[in-house]
Amino acid sequence: MFTALQAHLLWLLQTALIALRALQRNKLRSSLTALGIIIGVASVVAMVAVGNGAQTRITNEVSALGQNLLMVFAGSRRTGGVSSGLGSASALTLADAESIRREVIEVEAISPEDSATVQAIANGRNWSTTAYGESPDYLKIRDWKLAAGSMFTDREVRSAAKVAIIGSKTANELFGPLNPVGQPVRLGNIPFVIIGLLESKGSGMGGQNQDDRFIIPYTTAMKRITGDKYLRCINVQIAGSDRMESGQQQITSLLRQRHRLAADRDNDFNIFNQKEIADTVNSISKIITLLLGSIAGISLLVGGIGIMNIMLVSVTERTREIGIRIAVGAQPSDIKLQFLIEAVSLSLLGGLIGVLGGIGASRAVAVFADFKAIVSPGSILLAFGVSCVIGIFFGFYPARKAAALNPIDALRCE
Repeated sequence: MFTALQAHLLWLLQTALIALRALQRNKLRSSLTALGIIIGVASVVAMVAVGNGAQTRITNEVSALGQNLLMVFAGSRRTGGVSSGLGSASALTLADAESIRREVIEVEAISPEDSATVQAIANGRNWSTTAYGESPDYLKIRDWKLAAGSMFTDREVRSAAKVAIIGSKTANELFGPLNPVGQPVRLGNIPFVIIGLLESKGSGMGGQNQDDRFIIPYTTAMKRITGDKYLRCINVQIAGSDRMESGQQQITSLLRQRHRLAADRDNDFNIFNQKEIADTVNSISKIITLLLGSIAGISLLVGGIGIMNIMLVSVTERTREIGIRIAVGAQPSDIKLQFLIEAVSLSLLGGLIGVLGGIGASRAVAVFADFKAIVSPGSILLAFGVSCVIGIFFGFYPARKAAALNPIDALRCE
């Protein structure tokens, strides 16, 4: 003997089978109706994945700059009302860098920086690259390791030694598979000896290849390569992330005092705070991801309207069928449930195929884009859940309309 629960489950099963047979009779129409949901779900999953991937890449690029980093740049020089760009002003000196090292208690490491584009010649090859003059602390500041060899020392900085650390891209262009450590190289007309090989870091912010470079003592760069008396930049590592703001304020105050800037004058330098950059980038990335997901979500809404439209047409076409079912004993709740199951089934099928399509589209983006799209479980659950809700929401009115039909009028319908 059936219990009440078993009877209820049997009723649900019979109603579901009737609904599924109705969908099967109109395969093409059912497929086209589900297509709207498929496109919507796939768009949401793919767009959110692209946004997450872009955010992760940008975050990694900011992190690749180093840990707790402040970059102090000279301001821009203006000639005839035209700005020469950041770092062009003669404002930062070695004495400034030394004062920051001595007087700002938050400073853990510091590297004065000068740079120039050079023609590197070695092993019968030549390559245009950039030589960066730095201190021995540079690799610590940038959290950059050596694949081979060693970093130059303070003694080699004081003597302006002609030694260099080479990036992996530059090493490959000049030496191919050979180990560059210990090899001679000419930067311009100046002979150097390579004493270290950097591990690969890939592209940095702005798409610049971080592996295409030489790192030499800053004194060597200023005396032998550029002839500059001023620094392009001072890289400063602060002792902790919670002390970044304090360190920046102290450096600002110290440099204004050293440069004798009156209270009403603007700074002749600029300080870039890595933490502020990371926070700003993350905030913008989240907004872009939300925007992409919202735009894609509109297609889900359109798909839901498509389901409602088709279900209303179906109610009209099947009026006589509904009348016969009611006449032989079907309750309005049976009719309502049948049409709801049809709508939800279309949404569930569309949602499942859409999720698979979105994952496939995300992988396709990774092939053509410069970053990997990241599909998150949250976006899949959200898109799939919304598709189910859409099926219920947009299927309810047609189901209610079908259940409310007068059986006499329905039987008279041709």
